[in-house]
Amino acid sequence: MSNVLIIVEQAGGKPKKATLAGITFGQQVAQKSGGQVHFLIIGPGASAAASEVAGYGAAKTYVVEGAAFENYLVEACTPAVVTAAKACNASIVAGAATSTTKDLLPRVAARLDAAMASDVTAVVDAKTFKRPMWAGNVTATVELTSNIKVCSVRVAEFDAPAKGGATTATEKLDIAVDAGAMKAKFVGRKEVKSTRPDATTADIVVSGGRGVKSAEGFKIVEQLADSLGAGIGASRAICDAGWVPNDLQIGQTGKIVAPNLYIALGISGAIQHLAGMKSSKTIVAINKDPEAPIFTVADYGLVGDITVEVPQLIEKIKQSR
Repeated sequence: MSNVLIIVEQAGGKPKKATLAGITFGQQVAQKSGGQVHFLIIGPGASAAASEVAGYGAAKTYVVEGAAFENYLVEACTPAVVTAAKACNASIVAGAATSTTKDLLPRVAARLDAAMASDVTAVVDAKTFKRPMWAGNVTATVELTSNIKVCSVRVAEFDAPAKGGATTATEKLDIAVDAGAMKAKFVGRKEVKSTRPDATTADIVVSGGRGVKSAEGFKIVEQLADSLGAGIGASRAICDAGWVPNDLQIGQTGKIVAPNLYIALGISGAIQHLAGMKSSKTIVAINKDPEAPIFTVADYGLVGDITVEVPQLIEKIKQSR
């Protein structure tokens, strides 16, 4: 029997939508191993967030709060995860693959002397998982043979769990953290605020590439996205060029998305970008190059200039409403 500890990320007392994929992963592993799922929530608002995930079938939710956890620092959070893993006798520690867990879980694995699988896309059994390699061109089946295993879970490959379980008991863990001994300190936070949905959780994503030609030209991406109520993304090339913020990057080294509809405007389809979006349910590409690699993964393709075709598309969308 293998118990599973899932790290549930939260903000302001609400679990983050992306982190729910980790819960689904935990449920699947526990079903195959015969163990129980436990949750760990860290930071201010953790107690409130615990009540939000009470119906997801966890045997217990561990809550860690306190001055040391007001802001995320890996040196503070690592002992919290290790303590919770030992408290529930977890054989598997996991969480959705986010910027936080990509920083935290490798350190946890080292502390627990655990093997780790990153970006897991499917569960085979309690110790065997599928994960992409070579920018998604190869899917590897990996077996973790250590006593404790650590996994990060690709958000785009696991649906959010359905509620309906019994009320979950909550236990507060007191974690002693020596702030003076930590090598890092929290300096400040700069948040990007937007009325648009985040690309990792949006039903529709509109992305732009070099075909937009400039930072000013990227406005056509924003206009189409706003007409559809969509999130926005960008290729690495235009992020590196400084045309758009880096947090919009879709791809192997950016966000991994799998919306119901992905619209690629002026994106050639480099392998790095395809790795971040080719799991989308429906892909639409508009590019003036008929040989662009993006057309090999697109369900619908239009060869044309986005500055001509997209305004017409926006007008059609407005007429339909």
